[in-house]
Amino acid sequence: MSSLLDHLRSANTDFLFFSQTVCPYCTRAARTLEANHLTYTEINLDHYEGLRQKIVIETGHRTVPVVFDLRKDPPIFVGGSDHLIDYL
Repeated sequence: MSSLLDHLRSANTDFLFFSQTVCPYCTRAARTLEANHLTYTEINLDHYEGLRQKIVIETGHRTVPVVFDLRKDPPIFVGGSDHLIDYL
C-alpha cells in the first residue's frame, strides 16, 4: 500500500494522520483526538519510502502531521496539528 488514497480507504477510524518518529506536533495531534474521544489511524512516514512526496503533491502540506477527517465522504484534508485544533 503506497498511495495516499489507499491509506485513506483502508482506515476504519474517525481520523487518519501521517506522522514521523520524532514529532511533537504529531503527539499533540494524537492527544487532541484522544481528548475529543475520536478514533484515529497513525501512519509513520518513516516506514513508507516516497509516500511523503506523494502527500505533498496531493495536499501541498509539507510538514507533519498531515491530518484527514474520515467521517465525511470524501475525506476532508484538515492540515497540521494547529489546523486540527481549530477544526475541532
